[in-house]
Amino acid sequence: MSRNKPVVVIGLMGSGKTTVALLLAQALGLPMSDSDSYLRRRYGSSAAEIARTEGADVLHEREAEHVLDALSEDQVVAAAASTVERPEVRAALRQAFVIWLDAPPEVLAERMRSSDHRPDFDPAVMKARRDPYFRQVADLRVDTTSTPPQEAAGQALDAIR
Repeated sequence: MSRNKPVVVIGLMGSGKTTVALLLAQALGLPMSDSDSYLRRRYGSSAAEIARTEGADVLHEREAEHVLDALSEDQVVAAAASTVERPEVRAALRQAFVIWLDAPPEVLAERMRSSDHRPDFDPAVMKARRDPYFRQVADLRVDTTSTPPQEAAGQALDAIR
């Protein structure tokens, strides 16, 4: 893989996207862009706050905006899971190396309890709806059920190189 294309880390909430993306960015010497930070910086709210006050559709539109903006640069992107539902984002992801972090819904639900910045979406419902899209766009799938972030990043680096 050429290092002159973005790397995108996708997966459901709690899969470890931000941590793995940060590790990859450090290893590759690239900047990192995260949807949570983007939403706070651009809109002054977390994903949970946007979902609660403006609705899930507005949240998902803003998350897609983040990915489409971020793909214009050579960087590592931690992309919100909702973005794969949009055809224009899936098309744009063809220009990137996409790493799908996956785990069973019960594992994700447990991890989601650790933070209040995440919307209250059911991981089982989201997994059923989004897994076909993740399969469509992913260059690499890593099961993060028992894979620590450092190991997941290592697998991704091996695939990228």
